[in-house]
Amino acid sequence: MAMPSLADPNFEHTVTCISEHTAEGAVGIVVNRVYPELSAKVIFDELGIPCDDGASKIPVHYGGPVHDNELFILHTGPFMGEGLLMITPELALSNSRLVLEAIAAGKGPQDFVIALGCAGWGPGQLESEMLQNAWLTLPYMPDIVFGLPLDERWENAVRRLGIDPDMLIETAGNA
Repeated sequence: MAMPSLADPNFEHTVTCISEHTAEGAVGIVVNRVYPELSAKVIFDELGIPCDDGASKIPVHYGGPVHDNELFILHTGPFMGEGLLMITPELALSNSRLVLEAIAAGKGPQDFVIALGCAGWGPGQLESEMLQNAWLTLPYMPDIVFGLPLDERWENAVRRLGIDPDMLIETAGNA
């Protein structure tokens, strides 16, 4: 969760699900912002994937400022297709057309986030930002990523750490 002191407007009050964190850097998907003017139906139509009118209710998330013209799907099982990155035994990140087709047909994962773009950090960058108190961390919790209304995810995640979000200040420090 982005701290209030994080000055980057791309991440203000965001909850980002970190999908991969290695010596080469980190990748994640912002799970509490959507493109209000865009639905999955537009994506499916553009890709020539048949779908029903219910697809117009599937939001497209702002996944982050990196690769902002690429699709990413953060999802639970069933896991299918190539290019699947298992985050936990219950959670994966993919950009598989097979997963998109299954979602469009109503036969895909029960829980998913379709996102344009992702969040990315170079080697040591996320660690540096964490040392600057730019981020709070919490283990993966399905209801925060998929279940809660978007506007409640950040505050709820912060509260799960035992922190009152109203007590967080804009400046950072270390004791």
